[in-house]
Amino acid sequence: MNSKTVNNVATSVIYLLVAAVVGILVFLLGYILITGVPHVSIHFLTSAAQSFRAGGGIRDQLFNSLYLLVLTLIISFPIALGSGIYLSEYAPNNWFTSLIRTAIEVLSSLPSVVVGLFGYLLFVIRFNLGFSILAGAIALTFFNLPLLTRSIEESLEDVPDLQREAGLSLGLSRWKTITGIVFPAALPGILTGIILSAGRVFGEAAALIYTAGQSAPTVSYSNWNPFSAASFLNPMRPAETLAVHIWKVNTEGVTQMHCKFPVVLQPF
Repeated sequence: MNSKTVNNVATSVIYLLVAAVVGILVFLLGYILITGVPHVSIHFLTSAAQSFRAGGGIRDQLFNSLYLLVLTLIISFPIALGSGIYLSEYAPNNWFTSLIRTAIEVLSSLPSVVVGLFGYLLFVIRFNLGFSILAGAIALTFFNLPLLTRSIEESLEDVPDLQREAGLSLGLSRWKTITGIVFPAALPGILTGIILSAGRVFGEAAALIYTAGQSAPTVSYSNWNPFSAASFLNPMRPAETLAVHIWKVNTEGVTQMHCKFPVVLQPF
């Protein structure tokens, strides 16, 4: 078998695997849309939740999730961007850089419950922030930084060195070359990292149970003053996110089932 045949076979296998992945994705999205679109309810998306009874919605929980996501990205993205630029463009290959990368890997391996307990002890209790959106956003920053930093670093490293050399040869400073040439070329990869980290933050529940709280107090969506206790923009109010709400509703259902069908232990 000559090299051309091997290349054609390998290319065909790769295309087949890609087609399988795309087919699975199309199947999942199609199944969700076909089974879900007929049951879409605007009332469900725009009404408040109800405890222990049917008929409620996810308005407050959905907004809290989006608000917490935006606040987390506002805090974590500048830090991750600076760290990624340093590790990719400025950091020398020595023990200090290896220590930073090791710390990032260790931080990314922490369970979300550990991050939540850390945020509860430090921000909720020690810094007296209480159960609040701000405490949850800071805790999720520790949870989000490793993935976002590595995504930005790898996106910057994927830019060919020829573009850096071209900018320097034109008399641009190193910082101007990074911001004017390297960063725009790496922007698609950076956006992909932001989307991945946003999905991770949006679906997080364990860390927010101990920091953002498990309640969604009634707020005024017409009050735009973030310093008002009743404002929906107040970052110091407790906020139950959609993921926490789903966990809470599931827990309430299990609790009710156990109360309705108690287990009686019989002696031997």
